[in-house]
Amino acid sequence: MAPKQRMRIANEKASQMITQRGNVPKTLKPSEDQYPVSAWLLGLFVFVVVGSAIFEIVQHVRFSF
Repeated sequence: MAPKQRMRIANEKASQMITQRGNVPKTLKPSEDQYPVSAWLLGLFVFVVVGSAIFEIVQHVRFSF
């Protein structure tokens, strides 16, 4: 391609991008990869469930003898 033709094509691409300024997404990750709950809430839930299961096992072992 001739240098003038390359410059014209580059100018056309740049002029199309000017209208899209400011419409950039905040993140490039797709939204489906995000968890519906936060990490600390999930950790709290696991802590409560596992903790109650441990207490039930200890209580069962303690009263079985």
